[in-house]
Amino acid sequence: MPDALHQLDALDLAARLRRRDISARETVQAHLDRIEQVNPAVNALVTLDPEGALSAAALADDRLVRGAVLPPLHGIPIAFKDTHLTRGMRTTHGSPLFADHVPDEDDLLVDRLQRAGAIRLGKTNVPEFAAGSHTFNPVFGTTRNPYDTTRSAGGSSGGAAAALAAGLQPLADGSDMGGSLRNPASFCNVVGLRPTPGRVPRHPGGDLWDTLSVPGPMGRTVADTALLLSVMAGPDPRCPIGLETPGETFRVPLDRKLRGLRVAWTPDLGGHAPADPDVLAVLEPQLRVLEELGCRIDTACPDLTGADDTFRTLRAHSFDLALGALLDSDRQALKPSIVQNIEQGRRLTAADLRTATATRSRLYLGILDFFSRYDLLLAPVSQVTPFDAELEYPREVAGRPTHSYLDWMRSAYLISVLGVPALSVPAGFTPGGLPVGLQFIGAPRADLAVLQAGHAYECATRHGRRRPELPTA
Repeated sequence: MPDALHQLDALDLAARLRRRDISARETVQAHLDRIEQVNPAVNALVTLDPEGALSAAALADDRLVRGAVLPPLHGIPIAFKDTHLTRGMRTTHGSPLFADHVPDEDDLLVDRLQRAGAIRLGKTNVPEFAAGSHTFNPVFGTTRNPYDTTRSAGGSSGGAAAALAAGLQPLADGSDMGGSLRNPASFCNVVGLRPTPGRVPRHPGGDLWDTLSVPGPMGRTVADTALLLSVMAGPDPRCPIGLETPGETFRVPLDRKLRGLRVAWTPDLGGHAPADPDVLAVLEPQLRVLEELGCRIDTACPDLTGADDTFRTLRAHSFDLALGALLDSDRQALKPSIVQNIEQGRRLTAADLRTATATRSRLYLGILDFFSRYDLLLAPVSQVTPFDAELEYPREVAGRPTHSYLDWMRSAYLISVLGVPALSVPAGFTPGGLPVGLQFIGAPRADLAVLQAGHAYECATRHGRRRPELPTA
């Protein structure tokens, strides 16, 4: 059994640990062995602490023997995203400026997961300062897609998604501003949830009021993703936008009948985000699955006029707030695209920010009206399939040239502006074997409904059960 532990879903693993069918030490060792075997091919985990993980596992086993009350993630190994602070373990942000940075505190998310029994393995790779949806940086290099190691794993939670797909860990944390949980999930045939802003509180942080970037969970199944959300979610007084709903709300069976569900499908987000034909060739047949589950499907999309400019304005402003001081002190150490993002933020005027704020308010009221008529919106997660890992970004999308590393991410980041939950669920493969995800988008705060719909679709299709074949060391 230990040889197959890395293949188990987190819920199954947790149940076996509680029954004492396996120990936490066996579980951690099985994942460390898997990491040694296949991580060189994907470069998903970039910092590793085997001794610390095994020591923590021994303590977890001792607690079980003593009959202590077990937390929900008892004995589950996890590596944290390398933008999330980990006390006593370096957090590099993928930047040479922080290559040796060892924080003296944990992010709130990291603290919650460890208090819930998760065992820290190490850190997962990210783009430099999490900028972009392709994971490469000058500190650790490029993370590669487990289904085709010549291709991108996505980003910025690309190391997390690749680690899940490759069996290096059963759960993963991440964050999402413009698709950083959803795009890598789509590229790596796993599940990623961008929760409603405030669902998962953030601390410490720069702009405590920021609702564009949100922490969130990833898993190999929707149920595992909900389990992790149940630990991440819940209010914290240090997060002023935190929602009061307790995390335990999501630690429930997700089974739900979809008959009568009013579903809108948009292949291109109302013309704002055209997708490549090979993406749509995978996704459009999935609509029949949902119809067979009883959904009533229309082709429709909320009005997203102005969403693109709004996202780019707010994003540039956030880059100036977060990284502007580094531009002044260490400009040469930043990659050119980050310099451009910060400089764009510094060129913004009061009128630019006023327009973005007003537009976002209009879009939010529009999405409320849209979800008074529909229960769910479906769209592509990514407009492209996993692209050449040697490229910084795809050079064209749907036959149109791209001009920046953001241009191919519209199908994800236009949804970010709306402040709604969005879930990437495996939806199949291209003829060449590349994964494609379907985006389940819900009304504000309807995170549980989105998870339930994604779970029903997942159970009907089982696309996520197809695992990659990787070379072993």
